[in-house]
Amino acid sequence: MSVTAGTELGETIESSQRDWRALYPFASHWLLIEQRRLHYVDEGPKDAAHTLLFVHGNPTWSFHWRRLIERFRGEYRCVALDHFGCGLSELQPRPLRLADHIENVRRLMGALDLRNMTLVAQDWGGAIGLGALLAERERFERIVLFNTGAFRPWFIPWRIRVCRTPIVGRLALQGANAFSRAALRMTLSRKPRLAPEVEAGYLYPYNSWARRAAVYQFVQDIPSSPSHSTWQTLEEIERALTQLAELPKLLVWGERDWCFTTECLDRFLQDWPSAEVVRLPDVGHWVVEDAPNEAERAMADFLRRTNS
Repeated sequence: MSVTAGTELGETIESSQRDWRALYPFASHWLLIEQRRLHYVDEGPKDAAHTLLFVHGNPTWSFHWRRLIERFRGEYRCVALDHFGCGLSELQPRPLRLADHIENVRRLMGALDLRNMTLVAQDWGGAIGLGALLAERERFERIVLFNTGAFRPWFIPWRIRVCRTPIVGRLALQGANAFSRAALRMTLSRKPRLAPEVEAGYLYPYNSWARRAAVYQFVQDIPSSPSHSTWQTLEEIERALTQLAELPKLLVWGERDWCFTTECLDRFLQDWPSAEVVRLPDVGHWVVEDAPNEAERAMADFLRRTNS
């Protein structure tokens, strides 16, 4: 089903809405899952030889991938979803776990019958996307990752630990939108801040307590011990990473990321020693915002050389 975006979700002024929408010139589509609509964009030729599947993290949405989608939609089919509770997708009545997000990606892949895919993922999108890839390996041909992880965490940064506290953390994240607002600064190293219209785009979906629930739930879903259900999911993904050793892989890493540090990159390279790596020493967590030109060039070169 293809329709245009409906009810306004943001609190930004009308001119800012027009500005950020100009940066996101994509038709909206929805997939109905359990009576709720999952939003996605589907750009480029549907009969393209290759498909790029973009999977975002927290607290972003498919807006994060806008530049890469515009760059590659002339040659590739570009599909980017918004996880439930994020972006333009509807809310879910219950907190979702990593396994739920993986299943929703699988449902989208099945509904669109996506094949010959390159997974493009960042932050939580890495674990989600790799979980879906491992479950349906036959649909994928390549992997591109930006600052992410897909293994049991051996550390949780103090900034994240504060956000996880039941009262203060939830009031800050859901009440004051502190996580999303802080991300606009803390994810960058090279740039002092994003353009106002870009900031408005990131904040647009998260304009109320209810709309910010998924942001808090993602933080809560970071497991700190085997008693957490997502610990098991991450363990299964981590143990299976070696099964993907033969796939062409590109890892683009901002080395000034305080969350998914270079230790995370090194952990991937333990299982994928032949992966191509682009290190960006002065770049933060949001590589596609902090170093958009380098991100685009690295990905374009990798795709060109590995197209079959």
